[in-house]
Order: sequence, then C-alpha cells, then structure tokens
Amino acid sequence: MAKASEIKVGNILRFNGELVTVIEIIHRTPGKGGAFYLGKFRNIKTGKIVEARLGTDEQVEICRVETSDYQYLYEEGDYFVVMDNNTFEQFNIEKSLFGPAAKFLKEGMDVIVSIESEEPIMAQAPNFVELEVTYAEPAVKGDTSSGAMKNITTENGIEIKVPLFVNEGDKIKVDTRTGEYVERVK
Repeated sequence: MAKASEIKVGNILRFNGELVTVIEIIHRTPGKGGAFYLGKFRNIKTGKIVEARLGTDEQVEICRVETSDYQYLYEEGDYFVVMDNNTFEQFNIEKSLFGPAAKFLKEGMDVIVSIESEEPIMAQAPNFVELEVTYAEPAVKGDTSSGAMKNITTENGIEIKVPLFVNEGDKIKVDTRTGEYVERVK
C-alpha cells in the first residue's frame, strides 16, 4: 500500500477492485479545507476513464506489473499460446487482450505481455506487420485518379484497401493499430 502522494502517471493501481492505469494526477490545495489529489484512471479491462478525488494520506494499492517479450506460437480456441523468450515457458493469453490487432498476428511474431499476480492483464502486438497479398482485384485501366484504392486479401484472410499498384504476391506493411496499409515492402 502507498499514499496517494506517491502515485505517478503510468502506475497501475487496484482501485475499487479493478485494475486501472494512471493517466493524470493533479495536486490541489484549495483556500479552504485540506489538500487533495484529482486522478484520472483508465480501466484496463473496459477502457473506461474514471475520475477520483483522493486525500493526500489516502492509501492506494500500486500493483507490480511485469512486462516482457513473448513469441506468439499458435491459436487455440479463444486463446493465443505464447512462449517466454527467456524461460521458454508457454502461456495461454486471451485473444481479447490484444484487441483489434489480434487478427494480424502471425506465428513466430514477438508480442509484449504484461502480467500482474501471474495473470495476464495487457497484451500488445507489434505496431507494424508485414503480410503477403494472396488475392488482389485487378486494377481497372484508366482508374488512376489520385488516391484510387482497391481491395486485397492477405495471407491470414484480412481484407485491406490498398493503392492500385499493389499486386498478388507483393508484401505489404500494415499498421496493426488502425488496420491500414502503410507501404509496399521490397
């Protein structure tokens, strides 16, 4: 347990029985009454932002979270199986922890997983991934207005809009946070 005055942005706390990450913490000293802290916290599971007022001596639980690199091995039902790069132990991580980036994972890819009390609480795919184009619509001759896009399908079955010059067999770089095409890879 720690005092509210020891909280820093980025800490992970157990607040009202939920794990939250500190987005903002402000110390206030009004003219009347005692000093206090105003905190903005993001719930790790739901993503909702919670605001709270904490007394300067109020006790909070700062959680010890270990974050390390893992290698994605394969998919198993609602879980991804990952391996610790140091100890070679295998763990099951819920797909939902990766969010929308889960569909971009390929076997052998490095991912980041945060664990608190032997329970995975956050998972992050790499920001960019290289995928091979398995199907590309043919570009229509004369359809070369600026910003013209066409649909393609990647090796793991994801449909993405790309510029007309991307063809079947090309490798493309995709942003896993937005799901958008970034560039063609040589």
